[in-house]
Formats: sequence, C-alpha cells, structure tokens
Amino acid sequence: MSFDKQQNQQTNRQIKLASRPNGVPTADNFDMATSDIPTPKDNEMLLRTVYLSLDPYMRGRMSDAKSYADPLEVGDVIMGGTVAQVVESNIDSFAVGDLVVSNSGWQDYSVSDGEGVLKLDKNMSNPSYGLGVLGMPGFTGYMGLTDIGKPQKGETLVVAAATGPVGATVGQVGNQHGLRTVGVAGGKEKCDFAVNELGFDVCIDHKADDFAEQLKAACPDGIDIYYENVGGKVFDAVMPLLNDHARIPVCGLVSQYNATDLPDGKDRLGMLMGLILSQRLTVRGFIIFEEYGDHFPEFLETMSKWVESGEVKTKEHITDGLDNAPDAFVSMLNGDNFGKTVIKVSDVN
Repeated sequence: MSFDKQQNQQTNRQIKLASRPNGVPTADNFDMATSDIPTPKDNEMLLRTVYLSLDPYMRGRMSDAKSYADPLEVGDVIMGGTVAQVVESNIDSFAVGDLVVSNSGWQDYSVSDGEGVLKLDKNMSNPSYGLGVLGMPGFTGYMGLTDIGKPQKGETLVVAAATGPVGATVGQVGNQHGLRTVGVAGGKEKCDFAVNELGFDVCIDHKADDFAEQLKAACPDGIDIYYENVGGKVFDAVMPLLNDHARIPVCGLVSQYNATDLPDGKDRLGMLMGLILSQRLTVRGFIIFEEYGDHFPEFLETMSKWVESGEVKTKEHITDGLDNAPDAFVSMLNGDNFGKTVIKVSDVN
C-alpha cells in the first residue's frame, strides 16, 4: 500500500480519502496527491509536520455513518493529530521554530490560525510524546479512569488493549490509585511488557483459547472498573464478572470499526440492560476534549511529572515516512502495533 516517496520540498504531499472503506481499509481507499506549499495570511502560521499520530477513531471518520463528528468527505485530507514545527508565523504568540501539537492531518504542511494548537517545550527529549502519553490518548486514559472510573484503593480494574497508549496510561494511573490492575493484550510479548514494564498485576492474552477462564481467575473479587476501548469478545468475558456499582468508561470500540454487519450469535443487549439495572452499573461514553478540555493543563502537569520520574512509562511504535501511513494504519486496526502508533514525517530543525 506504499506510495512512491516524493522528496521535493517545493510541494506538499497529502494523503486523501479516495473512497469509503467497506470493512478493512485497502490501498484503493487512499490517494497520494501533491499541492503547492500553502502561504500563511495575516494571523496565520505555516506548520511542517514532524510526527503524525494514527488513532483508531480515524476509521470511524472514514465512514458516512452518523457519529459524534462529521465524517470525512471523499477527497478530503485524512485528519490526524500532529507534532509540527512552525515554519512561518504571522501570529504573535508563535515563533518560527516552535514545536506544537496541532491537527494538521496526513500531509507535510498545513496552515493554522492557532486555534486548538498547543505549544510544546522545544527542548523536550521526545516531542512525539505529545501525541501519546502527554497528548490525547494519555489524557483520554487519565480522565476516563479518574472521573468516570472513580477509583478506590483495593478495587479491581480491567483494561483492554493494555499496551496501547490509552490502556497503558489507564493501568499505570490505576497503580497510582492502589488498584489491582488486570491488563488484556494480544500475545505473550505484550502481556510480559504490561506486567514487567508497565506494572500491571497480571495481563491476560485475549488470543488464548481459555481467555474467559483466565480472566475470571485473575479477578477473584470481580471487576469494579472496566475501561472499554475494544469491545467484542473482551467485553463478553468481562460482563459476567462485573460487580455491583461497577463503572465502565467507554472511549472506543476498535474491534467493531471495520464491521459492516452485526456479529453472528445471540442478541445479548437485553442481558446487558438487565445487568445495568440489577447491578446499578455506570456505563458512560465520552469524547475527551468535548467533556474535559479545560482539564488538560492539570493533566499535563501531573502526567509530565510521572513520566519524568519514571512512574509512568510509555512505548511507541514509530514508522518512518508519510507514504507508509496507510499500511501502518491498517496494521494498527488489526492490533499489529506495539505501543503508540506514530509516523515520523520529517526531522526537527
């Protein structure tokens, strides 16, 4: 699915939505185009993309199904969070050379009026962290657990996709609150990392034939908080283990993003609704910056200290080259990534 690399710095490479995917995205759904590098007007700045974040929510935006945000139109540059460097600036608060977190999308250059753009420390050793543990995914994990999960010391927390940028944050914040942390990940390597590096008490391989039995054994006192970002068979195994008054923050359902039909099997919606009632469950979906945008400075201050001290660790899955973004995106949706998926587009000057 790779595109020919184009190194001409006089052009702006852009990856656009060529057609809407039906199931798993394919090469035909993406189109590499080139345009002139845009020129910023008054009160605008030109940004050059350094790192591009790939996140599961992007798959939903490629569909025209009703959701919390308008879908991409065919022909649009695919959206995405970026760490970018200011190349030209007509905005007093941003200078040439500044590193920023923006939403430049899958392209080399973009113009911004500064709205929603966050300035990073130019001396930070890992600017890409602004797309992961110190950015939207980390913020999502932190607020979902602390505000909706309402952790209490000694409770049991189960986290799906435990080595991903959201799940890894949730588990480690759970450790800070004295929870028993049970991770779910795909494969021994990821599970070992969750326990040995991230500090989970235990991690269960969802690919195991006896996954549900292993999860039950790992949660002898039931589940008080289930942080949902996957859905599918993981939630099937979690559901019978939920305690009274369990809390379920829902930030994603990656197992369903490529689905074109309802899954085979019995309809268990009635069972779930019965559990919500009889066990007084709290199930709450959230869109991080819509609900919690004003909490970002508080999060960034707290998480930066934890990362600097080593209390919170992170792992990145970095791929070089904008042209490799489509392949990396599909691999991420399939769970082939190990850590936060990031595309390195250019170097910091």
